[in-house]
Amino acid sequence: MKELLTAVREGRHRDVPGLVAPLDRAERRLALAELKAVRKEARDWDWDWRERTRTMKAVLVAGAGCHTGAAGCAAWIGARELREWEHSPYPWVLKALADRDPVWLADLAHRLAARTVDSEAEYRLVVELVRMADCPLPASDGIVRGWVERINSARWRQRPYPPLTDILRAEPYLGVLAPHLLDMTELPAPVAWPGYPGPDDSWPSALTILTAEGLLDRALLLERCTTRLLRGGKSSDLRFCLLLLRGLEPTSQEEAERAADWIAMAADGPSPVAGHAQEVLARLDGRGLLSVAQLADVSGPVLFRTEKKLVRAQLVLLGKVLRRDPSAAGQLLPVVGEAFGHPDVGLQERALKLTARHLPSAPPAVRQDLADMAAQLGPAHRSAAVALFGDLLGDGQEADVYEEILPPAPVPRRLAPATEDTAELVEEVVALVRSGSREVPEFERALDGLVRCAHTNRTALAEALRPALAGMWWAAPGEQGEIDWRFIRNHDGPHVVVASLLGQVPEQAFAEGRARSAAAGTCFHAALNGVTHARLWEAAAAIRAGELPFLLATPTWHTGSLDPVELVDRLRRYRELGIEPGPADFAQALLRVRRTGGDEAAGRAAGLGTAEGDRLAAWIRACEPVAPVLRHHVETEAPAVRGWLRQSAAGARRILLATRERLVIQQEFPRAFHWLGRPHTPGSQTCYHWGSGSPQWTAVLPEDSETLAAWLLPFVATCAEDQRGGASPLPALVETAAPAGSAIHLALGYGLGARYPEDRLSAVDALLVLAARGQLDAALLGGELTVLIDRELVKPGRLASSAAAAADTGAYRTVLAVLVPVLSALLSRERAPRGLSDLLAVAAECAERCGPQETGPIAGLATTAARGGSTQLVRQAARLQAVWDRSEAA
Repeated sequence: MKELLTAVREGRHRDVPGLVAPLDRAERRLALAELKAVRKEARDWDWDWRERTRTMKAVLVAGAGCHTGAAGCAAWIGARELREWEHSPYPWVLKALADRDPVWLADLAHRLAARTVDSEAEYRLVVELVRMADCPLPASDGIVRGWVERINSARWRQRPYPPLTDILRAEPYLGVLAPHLLDMTELPAPVAWPGYPGPDDSWPSALTILTAEGLLDRALLLERCTTRLLRGGKSSDLRFCLLLLRGLEPTSQEEAERAADWIAMAADGPSPVAGHAQEVLARLDGRGLLSVAQLADVSGPVLFRTEKKLVRAQLVLLGKVLRRDPSAAGQLLPVVGEAFGHPDVGLQERALKLTARHLPSAPPAVRQDLADMAAQLGPAHRSAAVALFGDLLGDGQEADVYEEILPPAPVPRRLAPATEDTAELVEEVVALVRSGSREVPEFERALDGLVRCAHTNRTALAEALRPALAGMWWAAPGEQGEIDWRFIRNHDGPHVVVASLLGQVPEQAFAEGRARSAAAGTCFHAALNGVTHARLWEAAAAIRAGELPFLLATPTWHTGSLDPVELVDRLRRYRELGIEPGPADFAQALLRVRRTGGDEAAGRAAGLGTAEGDRLAAWIRACEPVAPVLRHHVETEAPAVRGWLRQSAAGARRILLATRERLVIQQEFPRAFHWLGRPHTPGSQTCYHWGSGSPQWTAVLPEDSETLAAWLLPFVATCAEDQRGGASPLPALVETAAPAGSAIHLALGYGLGARYPEDRLSAVDALLVLAARGQLDAALLGGELTVLIDRELVKPGRLASSAAAAADTGAYRTVLAVLVPVLSALLSRERAPRGLSDLLAVAAECAERCGPQETGPIAGLATTAARGGSTQLVRQAARLQAVWDRSEAA
């Protein structure tokens, strides 16, 4: 046993099987205990990873040979830390297990197959164990992944690449592992690929050929394909199943036996799956293998789907059946009536025409039911519904007086005062520090609480915080230079404040950290972060001295805004205590204070008789933005962000806005704030910052959302290109209730034309909040959208998606007011842009709900509507024009 342990420690894994073989059962147990100690010891060998790898390989082989139970051996071989090698040691593992009973080896193979199999080497290990045990190969997800990896690597190592069919045909376990592909939660990537060099060389094609040759069980594959499609999953996995299913070419009888499955897929499956199921059901109907009851069962859910192609195809199928068998009208027409509530008016029209064609064949009770369902039809089809159903419609068909539905405007929430209980404060601070949360209420409440408690009971607070924060990077043993560097580097959490309270920040770090925060300002990201860092370093110094009773800049509301009367009271308390405000703290308080309607507060501030009171009074009375936004557009080239995102619309020039300087910021505020007061014109360059930024940015300038929006525009504009998340700041910008001007409306325009749905929803939320507050300038937003579309920065189709989402909330009049100037500009073009018909459809829906705009007809609409033809552009233009015509006639 001593020789075995020596070989293990020296990493001689090739010698291990020969040293394990002579050991009896008791000696192997003793050796295993020593091996566990070596394994634990080797985990910490950071000084030489090569030595650790060699030793761990020997530990793996020796431990496998010394385990007497299959369960323990499987756990040992499958341990993650024992699989960190470049060349597989499994051949020597097999040698170490050569003396085991076949039943034991079969048990081990099944246990390893049930664990995670991550590589071809692990697959080969299980296959060799199966060969030694002369037992069936267990089929598991891991085994199949390893099998696919082996096939893929073997294929691409050969030149020229052999056909996949030839590789699979030679596989001894093809019949066991291939069917299991259809049971996996997620297919291996090579299987889901469409095929290279062409679709004829793909996995579905190869499996289809091998099935025809009799190498695979066709009935088993057919059953599992159907089950997999019912279960759903990734689109690539479902595409594989569909291709394989089509290749198997089920007979009419086989399709008829699974009619219930096709009905379920058509009703609830993803679009490609539902489309295939719909085709199968249509074939079954054509062969007389689908009953009217089954057709009715599937039609209701399908007509409720949003995919127009599926709904249109189902209506066509229903029409064929009704023409062939008019007696089916009693069962099928109530199903057709389900389409009366579809959001697409074109499909409503199809359903209404189909109903009109076959209504004479329906029983009276069905006619009444259809008349009741016709109440779901839009205003464009009311006259046709009246002509069809007459008195059956009842008295409820006339539209009520329209009322715009907007969400309630967000109400600012007051921050709870900082706790005076030490235990509660410690709990809040620990949660904030450990979670890394940057939410304004939690951050500001904890920061103010630290300052207050350090002033009144510093010793008790430090004693409670020290054990609660043990193990933090600045409290753990380590190089002081590294810790100092992390303090000096930008941190937007309260680490430096807490560490200062606990005496963990040296004087040199204080000096360098405060100097760095004062010099911040290469871009607006750094400038806003620099304001926060300057406050944190100032609070850390105040806590060390214990001189401040509380902070001036703690906001009143969750948005970061500060009540001017409350700030005056705080300044009065400072005067009474003879305390000088911290420059950064007072500057931040000025930026947060509400300037509108503060005449009384300005008078009270001037009456304090202090320099800070006079500055506050002048600031409120000036009532000017920190950096006024210039209204004229600035065009810049879209930068290639991170070097790999492609530019928007073939290098289209972005539309951005500049800000004017504010001298008072540069003359009277601390240096960390000076960037905010300088003039800024956006350029094509980009900074190293990424993402939508910190929630604290809005809290730095809660009364200047317009300025923030102008500075954020280069980032927000990326949402209309290729970047996800660019519109995420928009809801926070409008939540503060600060004035909304050209910058916010331009940012909103980019968001409404965003590429990704989540960004468009963020923009819709912001749009509805502005409308609810009465701050939305529809003409301004429409004008900005027109410019963005003209520059090919926003696509009309994406704007239509956003407009439809906003209209669906009930804000029809708001949406129509925004779309009118856009449509006027687009309809005047010689060639209609792609997506214009979608915009017209949304506008028509809004106009039918709320009535035409008071501004009069849309320029170019009548001309487009009069063109004639059946294109969606002409049909939707005619539909919208009809609303104006009916209004003028009334």
